Amino acid sequence: MARDPHQASTPLPPYFNINPDAAMADLGPTATIAGFAEIAAACARGRDNLADRGLDEIGRKQLRLFSTWEITRYLIPVAQAHFRRVLKQNPDLPQGASDTEGGAKWFSLDEVQRLRAFFAAQGARSKNYRPYRPDGLPAKIVAVANCKGGVGKTSTAAHLAMSAALDGYRVLVIDLDSQGAMTSIFDGRVADEWQTAYPILARHYGEYLRAENQRRMDRGEAPQPLDEALDAALQMRVDDVIQPTHWPGIDLIGAQLNLYRAEFQVPVWRMAARGWKLWDALTDRLAADGVLGRYDIVFIDTPPALGHLTITGLAAADILLVPLGATAAEFEATGRFFDMLHATFRSIEEAENTAARALGRPGMAFEWDAVRAVLTRYDSARQGEMAAMMQAYLGRTLSPHRQDATALIGPSDEQVRAIYEADYRDFNRETYARGRETFDETYAAFKRLLLGLWRREDRAAQEAGAPPEPGPVPDR
Repeated sequence: MARDPHQASTPLPPYFNINPDAAMADLGPTATIAGFAEIAAACARGRDNLADRGLDEIGRKQLRLFSTWEITRYLIPVAQAHFRRVLKQNPDLPQGASDTEGGAKWFSLDEVQRLRAFFAAQGARSKNYRPYRPDGLPAKIVAVANCKGGVGKTSTAAHLAMSAALDGYRVLVIDLDSQGAMTSIFDGRVADEWQTAYPILARHYGEYLRAENQRRMDRGEAPQPLDEALDAALQMRVDDVIQPTHWPGIDLIGAQLNLYRAEFQVPVWRMAARGWKLWDALTDRLAADGVLGRYDIVFIDTPPALGHLTITGLAAADILLVPLGATAAEFEATGRFFDMLHATFRSIEEAENTAARALGRPGMAFEWDAVRAVLTRYDSARQGEMAAMMQAYLGRTLSPHRQDATALIGPSDEQVRAIYEADYRDFNRETYARGRETFDETYAAFKRLLLGLWRREDRAAQEAGAPPEPGPVPDR
């Protein structure tokens, strides 16, 4: 075994034989703020180096191709032989590419979606070539949150978003975490806070302030100032901060460090305008700009703290997913997280309803379609008893599916690519199939919840006499 050059030939306890002069010589220069920037730049260069795998010639990620085997096993419910016959009979359809003459055919995800549309129009009516999606209902907003770090929050949200795209849904991912891990996964490029969700919140506040100023002027009072930043935000739409990703079917509102500015700015806005409802900001703007009609699912990745950005994301959500590990520490931390949610949203409700009663207006109440905890990084050999205990206490709140740990992509803090971005030729088919199985099952449990909620809303709309009829996802 090679010897560590930094290790002494005769190891000694660290408190023996340390020469102060030698220790001083090891110190290097004192640290400054400029040094922080140098360290950050070095880390960025290292991240770029780690991300080289899977990048195209201009340094952007490029989604891999999908083989006939993958398509017929996971994406389109047809037999391989029939799939090949259909391609041969329809030369206008994507024919795929092959590395060798007569070798396996590989298709881009865009081509897979074209093939899916063809089979949906021409194939057997008994098969679901496209995912269920009632017409006329808005996108479902899903917030993934937990104040405990390292629980697999971002990786769970990313895998669900990729699964939904593979399933044929149109997906928008919103990164509200200024660390930008989700943005990195989807290769987002964000220069400053004006390319994040920040201007969405600023515009909502600016519109409130403008309306409030009109009311003040009607009462003969002086208006509150509208600064240049708010005026700029009022000119922006949600579409201005949405960027495509290397995944067809997934768009992104990215994040970067300056998004954290919102945690300081929002309290200032709230102090200046007590009537402004931060918790409505994201939903109102997504709806007003037509975003909820163009996508099927919106995934929100929240910061690991219950700050203003997290409150905004949770309040916008229809579904709240809370990842956690099957350990006593994470169970306890997640319990505290729910306690914080209860206290925070109850205080908002009480304050709003006190004001509503004084003005003779209807009260308000926060409501979510569903809240589910999801076990991640699960090890059945060591955590079975703990998981069973957690299930007994949480009941329906804890999803019965437990997302196993897999060495195929590494732990969440080492992950560079998601399982769906991995090429099974780097392993073998069976290893790949086993590795992705736990993520497929996580998505299946989520999709069951999603479809149940959509069906319930669809039935309620029909019973109220305003259908929308169930239908597949429309063509992109």
